[in-house]
Amino acid sequence: MIIDVHSHLWAPPEFNAGGMMLVGSDGHYSGMEPKISDDRYLDYLQTLFKALDMVGTDFQMVSPRPFTMLHSRGQRLVDIWTRWTNNAIAQQVRLAPTRFAGMAGLPQVPGEPIERVLPEMERCIKELGFNSILINPDPAEGTGHVPPMGDAYWYPLYEKMCEHDVPGLIHACSCCNGRETYANHFITEHSIALLSMIKAGVMQRFPKLKIIVAHGGGSVPYQVGRWRAERGAFPDLGKDGVQGKLSEAPGSFDDALRAFHFDTCLHSPLSVELLLKVVGTENVCFGTERIGSGSQINPDTGRSYDDMKPDIEAMGFLTDADRHKIFEGNARRLFNGLPG
Repeated sequence: MIIDVHSHLWAPPEFNAGGMMLVGSDGHYSGMEPKISDDRYLDYLQTLFKALDMVGTDFQMVSPRPFTMLHSRGQRLVDIWTRWTNNAIAQQVRLAPTRFAGMAGLPQVPGEPIERVLPEMERCIKELGFNSILINPDPAEGTGHVPPMGDAYWYPLYEKMCEHDVPGLIHACSCCNGRETYANHFITEHSIALLSMIKAGVMQRFPKLKIIVAHGGGSVPYQVGRWRAERGAFPDLGKDGVQGKLSEAPGSFDDALRAFHFDTCLHSPLSVELLLKVVGTENVCFGTERIGSGSQINPDTGRSYDDMKPDIEAMGFLTDADRHKIFEGNARRLFNGLPG
């Protein structure tokens, strides 16, 4: 089975039209959640089914479309839109449970405690049957300071993730900072999140925590020499995660990096090859974002950029066992409730 851990909601345009009505009314049309019939939704999904079948993807984890999540727009809009989005994901999963599983969006609002997201997270897990969450490392969307993901601000979320045994996909959302584009922003934010969690020893503090960093980990695996050389910036961590307390066998930066997982959503075989060689095949999950930013045709191959399966299959340094881990095995270790 080919399991794609990184995809986003594929809802009919009526859903986003409802979202525009919500934004335009500043949340006053909150009682008008878009209601799309199952027949209409299933008909719209046929395009996605064809796209997945074309590249041989059997199953996808479905999360919100990050750039639409409005996290910097205030509590009222965020709460309503996140709930609507999760309900739409649940409908997509219900209509095709052998093809999709739900990854919950969180109603993150900058300047407010992370605990505010926990009720919606639990609703998605307990009532909607979702098995994972999407985490925005910068809900301010480039407009202000948000504690990095190594900060204790985030610990209540990590505790709840461990309690429910759900992985989180780190994926930045929109960018309202004119100094950088959306694509620049998520690469930067993924890098900041990963490095801050390593420096703070988050994975030592929460040994059951499961984290996947989207789009190949930002810049970190490709600038790994810099971080290996910055030895003093990443002190060895003991088993309790306290900085400066050495374990019996202090680990390297590479060891700390391999406590995380990464997806292959890079749209470049050379980048995926480097990622695999730096972090190891046990720490990489197949992810494409199909249908998404990589859907354009690569003139060198005649395939879309997000059609990564043939490139991974052609990598001669991988064994059949390695490919199984990337395409399926690692996802099964991380996510509960996947089909057999």
